[in-house]
Amino acid sequence: MLMTTPVAAQHAVGVFGDHIDIGAVASPGSASFDEAAGEYIVSSSGTNMWFDEDQFHFVWRRMSGDVIINAMANLVGEGTDPHRKAGIMLRSNLSDSSRYVGIAVHGDGLVSMQFRREDGAETEEVQSRISDAEAIQLSRHGGVFSASAARSGEVYTTDHIADIDLGDEVYAGIFVCAHDNTVTETATFRNVRVTIPAAVDFQPYQDYIGGNLEVLDVETGRREIVMRSPNAIQAPNWTPDGETLIYNENGLLYNFDVETRTSSVLDTDFATRNNNDHVLSFDGTKIAISHHSADDDGQSIIYWLPVEGGTPTRVTPLGPSYLHGWSPDAQWLTYTGGRDGVYDIYKIPIEGGQEVQLTDEPGLDDGPEYSPDGEYIYFNSTRSGKMKLWRMRPDGSQPEQLTFDEMNDWFPHISPDGQTIVFISYEPTVAPSDHPWYKQVYLRKVPVNPPEGVRPEVIAYVYGGQGTINVPSWSPDGRYVAFVSNSDPLD
Repeated sequence: MLMTTPVAAQHAVGVFGDHIDIGAVASPGSASFDEAAGEYIVSSSGTNMWFDEDQFHFVWRRMSGDVIINAMANLVGEGTDPHRKAGIMLRSNLSDSSRYVGIAVHGDGLVSMQFRREDGAETEEVQSRISDAEAIQLSRHGGVFSASAARSGEVYTTDHIADIDLGDEVYAGIFVCAHDNTVTETATFRNVRVTIPAAVDFQPYQDYIGGNLEVLDVETGRREIVMRSPNAIQAPNWTPDGETLIYNENGLLYNFDVETRTSSVLDTDFATRNNNDHVLSFDGTKIAISHHSADDDGQSIIYWLPVEGGTPTRVTPLGPSYLHGWSPDAQWLTYTGGRDGVYDIYKIPIEGGQEVQLTDEPGLDDGPEYSPDGEYIYFNSTRSGKMKLWRMRPDGSQPEQLTFDEMNDWFPHISPDGQTIVFISYEPTVAPSDHPWYKQVYLRKVPVNPPEGVRPEVIAYVYGGQGTINVPSWSPDGRYVAFVSNSDPLD
């Protein structure tokens, strides 16, 4: 068998350190990264990735420990052989017979988890229950490898294997194989994310990993990381002029200048223990915050202040109170209040005073946000068993359920034109009343008046969760949403 080594590697491509031909490919492969489009373009010849040897082009970086890689992968054109393939791989070494685990999408629509248990052994596979996938993900958590795939807009279908030892340090990356050594095939990989996840034993609200501030084109699905931080950044929302994103980090609020891509502290005076519930008024002149006040035993209390900063004015007399929305006329704030251990939705005049309870159903109600026309308050509730999206009139009347599938849905955010809801969904394995850190989550969208039987559409596959999209985060033109994904720094 032909052996190849890192000495033959070419040069860095995007987040990957090198790319290389593995095995006896007839024509040299290639790889490039189009930064403007956020797209990797990989080409290769090669007979196969099967039996006891492989031929393909590999774009890789060295990684240790747990890792997650996901992408939107597409083979270009009709192709020559139905078994041409593109995918994601973790490989023990760069020989053509290395043990490995990968996920591959094939020209005929087949999706499979492929693996070689030992160097020089026969390749094995587990075929996915779905075909024609575009969204793919490969992860290693401890000794468990998981291969996930989905048709665009759908949630993942996942297969697992746990009895392969690749060693701690692996070659991790994306690949293409033509399955016909006389031709060269090409694939594109969009929205590639290489993630170092939280440790299995991390302690929520004590241990944190870094965050990526991302901007998503809702129509095209194009994602761009505009800032990376080693700290736990959370909950970006857009100013109405479209020039600034406001986010939370270590109890402070920051202004992120979209053009210069620089951050500066937003002055909130004594309020230095802010959580990820901060919301701008519709006209953009004020910002309301939830600050954990030392005068209230550290409970979350709601305040407001001018958007340019200043001394906060207290609004809620009781805590905990977790802010989520302004009324369009800026006269009311709506929030989740914990009263005697029960969490319901309330509203209160901006000048303070008596709070008005809007929900009184068994279970948790959370995430209340006004529609731009002020006709509804949208929220999430466990009253049906799962955490699902609901809406009601501003006086709490006429509650109506909007989502119905098996996922747990949180934090509905209404587009500026009032037509679309973007929200975050957790897998059914997460408790309905919980929205934890550092999980596989989905950003999904659905019309504000969804037709019966319509399933929400996935618009982003994200490693995140708590802090990803807690607050209203649409751009003023309704084209983009901002959110946070999570990863420890790669370098």
